[in-house]
Amino acid sequence: MDAPVCKGRFAGPDEGRACTARARFEIGRHVDFPLPVCPEHLGPSLLLARNVLWPPEIKMIG
Repeated sequence: MDAPVCKGRFAGPDEGRACTARARFEIGRHVDFPLPVCPEHLGPSLLLARNVLWPPEIKMIG
């Protein structure tokens, strides 16, 4: 089975470009699928992603 790819997005000059790194974490979300993210996008996704559970539920997957 292939490792999941990060669903984080870049901002700034690379805005809108999707991350292609291997996801290492899943962030639990309310009424939505868990969000797989790489270490670089873990912090920004906790702050900016939609429907993130609070307190956050983070699972290591990779």
